[in-house]
Parts: sequence; C-alpha cells; structure tokens
Amino acid sequence: MAAAVAVTLVVVVVDWLLAHWWVMAATGVLAAVTAGVRLHQRRQRARWAAVRARGLRYELAQLDALHHTKFEDAVRDLMRRDGCPDAVRVGGGGDLGADVKATDPYGRRWVIQCKHRRNGLAGSAVGTPDLQVLNGTARQVHGADIAVIVTNGRVTAPAVDFAKQQRLHVVDRHTLALWASGSRPLWELLRAVPPPRRPTTYS
Repeated sequence: MAAAVAVTLVVVVVDWLLAHWWVMAATGVLAAVTAGVRLHQRRQRARWAAVRARGLRYELAQLDALHHTKFEDAVRDLMRRDGCPDAVRVGGGGDLGADVKATDPYGRRWVIQCKHRRNGLAGSAVGTPDLQVLNGTARQVHGADIAVIVTNGRVTAPAVDFAKQQRLHVVDRHTLALWASGSRPLWELLRAVPPPRRPTTYS
C-alpha cells in the first residue's frame, strides 16, 4: 500500500513538473545566478584581503599591547604580507621552539620563535637559553633554512653572540619596528641569509 502511494506521488509530481517545465528552468537559472554571485563575493573578499595584507602596518605600541598569541598572529601576518602565503602560527604547548612557520618567495623555509614582552624594553631580556631552544629544534625538527627569534623587547649581548655563532637570526625591537612599518621584507633586513633554494621572479 505504501509503495503504491509513493509511486502515485512520484507520478503526480513528474506530471506536474512536465506541465510546468518553466518552474524547473527558473529554478536552474536562480541557482546558477546565486552560485555566480557567491563566487564573485568570494573572489572580491580574497582581493580585498590581499590588498589589506599588502598594506599591513604595525606600530610598536600596537605590538606591545597584544597578548602573546596575538603577537604570534601579527608575525604570521607580516610574513604573509611579504609574500609567504603559507605562513602559519603553530605556537602553543609543545611547539618545540616554533611559533610561526613560512616559506618565502625564494623557497626558503622559515621557523620563527616569538618572545613578546608587554613592557617592551622594560621587560625581561631574551637570553641565550631562548636561543638554545630555537637552535636545538629549528633545523633538526622543523627543517628550517632560516631560524629567527623575534621580540619586541631586549636581547642580551651573549644571546646575540650565540646567535651569530649558530647562524641564528635575531629580530630585536629596532629591527621589528622597521619590519612592521612595511619598509622591507624581513629577509632584506637580516644579514647572511641563505641563498634562494630555487629561481623565482624575485631572483
């Protein structure tokens, strides 16, 4: 009985649709228009996001006021601004010395450890132990070509010396200010970065 009712309903619906074919046509047109509008909106949002990324700027006072996780987000966004679309924040418990990872336009893999100090220069200095953690994991664990520690505060002289010895890069408050202002991408502000891994339009 139920099967007979179901078949009858299907026949009635099909007959109605055949008699009112324009309803199906209008529905198809409406669906196509809706899909087109949504696609256009997604592309427009992507274009505006790219424009905003290219114009991204931070002042030191803004960076000082951030929570440490938001500071990591800001570093990630600056890398994206400079042409690293795969930049991702991975900081958190068990990050093994990597807060941000990215691949630059030259194919080089970046691993960045962030050290945020709410009090800026008045906060505790980044010391050699912080660099030792980065040195122990950046290349061996994360496959870094360029290992960097970024802080909005101070870095001790022994830490700077250790970084030079171990081919690590230190972005202190002064360098961070230049980078965040949009003056140049980070790789143009650091000394002795490795050569490009592959030829690109940037080479």
